[in-house]
Amino acid sequence: MELVSKKKLMLFSGSGNTDLAEEIAADLKTELGEVKRSRFANGELYCRLGQSVRGADVFIIQGHCDPINEHIIEHLLMIDAAKRASAKRITAVCPYYGYSRQDRKAEGREPISARLMADLITVAGADRVLAVDLHTGQIQGFFDCPVDHLTAVPMLAEHMAGVLDRSVDVTVVSPDAGGGKLARRFANNLADYGVEPDLAFIDKRRPKGTHNVAVATEIVGEVEGRQCLLVDDIIDTAGTVVSAAELLTRRGASSVSILATHGLLSGPAVDRLKNGPIREVVVTNTLPISSDKLFDNLSVLSIAPIIAQAIDAVFEDTSVSELFKGDNT
Repeated sequence: MELVSKKKLMLFSGSGNTDLAEEIAADLKTELGEVKRSRFANGELYCRLGQSVRGADVFIIQGHCDPINEHIIEHLLMIDAAKRASAKRITAVCPYYGYSRQDRKAEGREPISARLMADLITVAGADRVLAVDLHTGQIQGFFDCPVDHLTAVPMLAEHMAGVLDRSVDVTVVSPDAGGGKLARRFANNLADYGVEPDLAFIDKRRPKGTHNVAVATEIVGEVEGRQCLLVDDIIDTAGTVVSAAELLTRRGASSVSILATHGLLSGPAVDRLKNGPIREVVVTNTLPISSDKLFDNLSVLSIAPIIAQAIDAVFEDTSVSELFKGDNT
């Protein structure tokens, strides 16, 4: 007896970022699968996939956003449900990978939480992971399964190339020394649009034992009279980038724009960004941005087309790296 196998793509979404998931589904010309959710009296979460996934190539999208721990648990439950329902392959789609900044031990007796997250996702049953702009590329090595690392850098560069004043020189600035690789990639993408920027970076100091506290102290590079583009992967409380923008302005920058893939915009971030010397803030919708966090000079770009292209490539067993010309490591 012979059977001709068929591949079936099924897309499910957690409750973390349903707007993005619906955009991805529309780009793929498919529909999101039904998920039944409820909560037990003691607060435990319950998830059940509303249709058969036996033999299917299942992609489970979840935004690891506030409340982040609940959304991570929901993601794990949905992956486990798909595994126990005999899905052929399960891909965990993490537009923003939670706990990614805790990727090393900075002090004694600390966890490496990004590694723990990788273990949880793998043990839950994911055969593959798809994530956008991990805090550090080596997080891919925390997984014992394939990881498709996507990047929003080309999209952010395309946006800025369309709004820059071509008569004024441009400097791409990393808010810390560790972000030099990201700044270089962004500068290379700008060059594709005829912009030849210089590079600079900020010497940032973070008091030991603190979180979300950083002070920009010095600039390495030419910024006077230039359009400065501060490039980072995450804007959380915005303390780092606003401190850097203030320093760049004091050193004579003609304008400062801030670009990041993930706009967490926690706590005082919105007030800091609105009141800082910043021409424009550009983020993507890897995380949902509520209406109370929107402000006049904030631009939110949709990451959905990039994720949809990657899902399609994974489903058809073609190269994901080719979508980014190999510049997504």
